[in-house]
Amino acid sequence: MGRVTAPSPVIPVPPADLPGTLGALRAAGHQYRTVKQELRDNLLARMRSGEDRFPGIVGYDDTVLPEVERALLAGHDMVLLGERGQGKTRLIRSLGALLDEWTPVIPGSVLNEHPLHPLTPASIAQVAEAGDDLPVGWLHRSLRYGEKLATPDTSVGDLIGDVDPIRIAQGRTLGDPETIHFGLVPRTNRGIFAVNELPDLAERIQVALLNVLEERDIQVRGYQLRLPLDLLLVASANPEDYTNRGRIITPLKDRFGAEIRTHYPVDLELELALIRQEAALVAEVPEHVLEVLARFARAVRESPSVDPRSGVSARFAIAAAETVAGAALRRAGLLAAAGQALAGAPYTTQSDNKGPFLSSEAAVARVGDAVSVTSTLRGKVEFESGEEGREIEILAHLLRTATAETFRARLAGLDLSGFTALVEDGTAIETGELVGAGELLRQVGTVPGLAKVLERLGMGDAPTPEEAAAGIEFVLEGLHLTRRLGKDVTDSGRTVYGGRG
Repeated sequence: MGRVTAPSPVIPVPPADLPGTLGALRAAGHQYRTVKQELRDNLLARMRSGEDRFPGIVGYDDTVLPEVERALLAGHDMVLLGERGQGKTRLIRSLGALLDEWTPVIPGSVLNEHPLHPLTPASIAQVAEAGDDLPVGWLHRSLRYGEKLATPDTSVGDLIGDVDPIRIAQGRTLGDPETIHFGLVPRTNRGIFAVNELPDLAERIQVALLNVLEERDIQVRGYQLRLPLDLLLVASANPEDYTNRGRIITPLKDRFGAEIRTHYPVDLELELALIRQEAALVAEVPEHVLEVLARFARAVRESPSVDPRSGVSARFAIAAAETVAGAALRRAGLLAAAGQALAGAPYTTQSDNKGPFLSSEAAVARVGDAVSVTSTLRGKVEFESGEEGREIEILAHLLRTATAETFRARLAGLDLSGFTALVEDGTAIETGELVGAGELLRQVGTVPGLAKVLERLGMGDAPTPEEAAAGIEFVLEGLHLTRRLGKDVTDSGRTVYGGRG
């Protein structure tokens, strides 16, 4: 097989009307600003215009984001503390959008030096020699963000820099700054640098960041080198890490101007909004099924059987929605294949904007599809030590609780006697992972009150057969969980509703 190479990232091209020399830059009235002044000015401009300051960040409008904005306006470096899956990295990366779209640099400068504010001896000499004829390059804000995932093997050389033996071999003296190979932090000069999971960084390596945060310079080995860096330093950390894997040393914590606590979505609507925004769904997932999954994630997070120090990531609910959509697509595929085989016709597929589907059964998720997440997602949850071996049992109970709560919230006050009447004469209704919508609707027939149920579930006046089947299965499961219908699971995996619970 041939080797597959990833496409190269697209590097933005500067507009042609930007100044090309230092003289033209001065004539255009350009003023040098530090990164923190730039962030402050652009944040204030967005506030005044009413523009969204942090697109894609859900659930932090009244809590975390005001603290982040106060830190940026004050010019503070910051550390975000929170359990896993609370969007710390996404929030940090969104800060780059507050930088100017283009900023001038001295071409070839490793430190992205500003033509009006050179740092290294070579750049200072270059500016003095060329004067207003000095060429000016332009750097896009997407290239002004640097990030390092802290690991125990990270070295001072990785972050700050080290002596380059090749340059020494070329005849340069050890005292020459040109012999230094700069690390990630100085290479992000005039930008934003993020350290993810800071406590995982060895304590002796954290010491190397002290000067960056306070004196705003770097020191490399024995060099008498003072390069005043211009950057915003942001870090993320999980409070659990302070005792389990490492800690942030006290002098480093003291140098961060702001320590900001993140959190999981505070209410159900925010949890739902996050799922809708982040989940890549390959099939239609009705709103009531998403609500079940959102309630399920919150129930797992609050369960005494789950280790609260570890937390339950927002990715748990997102992955659950994607798993449920995958189960719906699998049903559509298997039912279509079975139907084609019975008819003697070839297997064919179509596709829409959500991915492949099969024409005989549209892929629409049902509440029964959620059962699969209890096994596939248990690895995302850290249980208390005494619950070993009961993980799936605990998750299944919490899923049933979430389904019952959604049933009550969505269908409270409706007359559902038409559904209970379906089985009063001993008739059983079969559903399950591989029961098609047509088969389920034929069993149920005409049910009084179905239209109101589907309206409450947000399926409109003309639901598809698959949507109607999803609504019916939800009602049957809700009636079972409220002890108004019985339920059995056959050896073949089908679910049979009938009789009293």
